[in-house]
Amino acid sequence: MIHVYTEYGKGKTTAAVGLAIRHAGTGGHVVFVQFLKSTASGEITVLENNPNITVLRNQVKHGFSFSMTEEQKQVVTKEHNKNLSAALDLMAQQPVTMLILDELCAAYTLGLVDQDAVDKLITNPGKVELVITGRDPTDNILQAADYITEMKLVRHPYEKGVPARKGVEF
Repeated sequence: MIHVYTEYGKGKTTAAVGLAIRHAGTGGHVVFVQFLKSTASGEITVLENNPNITVLRNQVKHGFSFSMTEEQKQVVTKEHNKNLSAALDLMAQQPVTMLILDELCAAYTLGLVDQDAVDKLITNPGKVELVITGRDPTDNILQAADYITEMKLVRHPYEKGVPARKGVEF
């Protein structure tokens, strides 16, 4: 089954993290790949400390995609593709039962990940439970999905100038 958590409200990654913990807690093996994020966050620490969860994410610090230079985009794309390839290799080598691709939608839309590899995966995810998060998923991702959950933004403190808070937004 393919899950998509999308739109502009808070909670897409949080929902995916909760599902990863639930799945690992029942004996499942999760690979959690994070795209377009490289800074420390509370959920990553929890995931990395669970023996049933493997976390793959960028090691090179970078800003938002709209402020990246072409050189930075090339470095980020290389890292994204390396992490996606590592996740697919893990799936081939061991019993991975859930694959989470956090913030894949933006990476895909911006061309910062191998779109052909993603297309093959969503066309045939095999027996793995595939979870995709991010804003503005493409039609092919939505068409492949069995679950689609939209996080609707009604109000957010950021609109009043409140910066992201440790332990709440990251």
